[in-house]
Amino acid sequence: MEISRHAHRKDEHFSLAEKFYATEANSQFDQLRFVHQSLPEMGLADVSLTTKFGPLTLTNPFLIEAMTGGSPRTGKINAALGRIAADSGVAVASGSQSIALKDDAAIKTFTPLRENNLNGIVFANIGANHDVAAAQTAVNMLAADALEVHVNTAQELVMPEGDRDFHWLDNIGNIVSALDVPVIVKEVGFGMARETLERLIAVGVQYVDVGGRGGTNFARIENFRRPDKELSYLADWGQSTVESLLETQTTPELAVIATGGVRQPLDAAKALALGAQMVGSAGHILHTLLTTDEATTSHLLTNWQTDLKRIMTLLGHRDLTSLGQEQLLLSPTLLNYCDQRHLIY
Repeated sequence: MEISRHAHRKDEHFSLAEKFYATEANSQFDQLRFVHQSLPEMGLADVSLTTKFGPLTLTNPFLIEAMTGGSPRTGKINAALGRIAADSGVAVASGSQSIALKDDAAIKTFTPLRENNLNGIVFANIGANHDVAAAQTAVNMLAADALEVHVNTAQELVMPEGDRDFHWLDNIGNIVSALDVPVIVKEVGFGMARETLERLIAVGVQYVDVGGRGGTNFARIENFRRPDKELSYLADWGQSTVESLLETQTTPELAVIATGGVRQPLDAAKALALGAQMVGSAGHILHTLLTTDEATTSHLLTNWQTDLKRIMTLLGHRDLTSLGQEQLLLSPTLLNYCDQRHLIY
């Protein structure tokens, strides 16, 4: 009965993510501007998107971010995402595998991500409350190249049946020490602050996914599931993706994935210019898949790679290391944020 409730919740989250999909994101990428360069002195063919993320080498910096799994319906979506990742050559992350750690029958809803993407980069995913053994099981389940450990205090507190205790830091440190694949600490849509990043570094974390406000809104989703829907005031909780990336300027030793409201390649270029090594999208990819088909979704991701090369050519950057040194123009709102947070950009 408990497992069946978990599977139902997975389907509910999946449906509500699409229900609340917004065509306009509030991740604040629109408050950043590039300075156009009229003489780039290079050609489109000169651009390389080769990406280094810790020990991993990828052909491009894009990631199909964590979405789903745990029910027959979401298992089919994972199979599709695996095929899309393989066809487009982008990395892909699993949704939370917690249910599969409790019920062997749920494992088959996650493994299609790898079975349909045998040679690609796949990230496993568990909550920060799980121990080292569970973390290793999640990695083994998908023959994963890395593990995302998600932190989601705001989601859990709004979720009617969510956790209410959040002593995670020591556990995260234990997982980082024990596993031989990169361990990425991931927010699920509420962003990261400098203080959080510094605490993670102190327990050995080298990789983060800032998961900023602007994409899938789990405070809104979980509040919709509450009988009285009384926590709507938390719908805008957290730091935007851009604010979170500005927070990472103080911790250059971290390798960063930028997710949260990435809807176009220009968003991705701006995130990479702010120091991210990879850029992920979940809600937009899911929306495209559900409203079109696999071929169209794969084509979208392939086009993003070509379009990123176009933007880099406009700026005169031949590789992502060079793009990461680009100076962006910040809006007054973002400059004010940096001033109040004592951030130097």
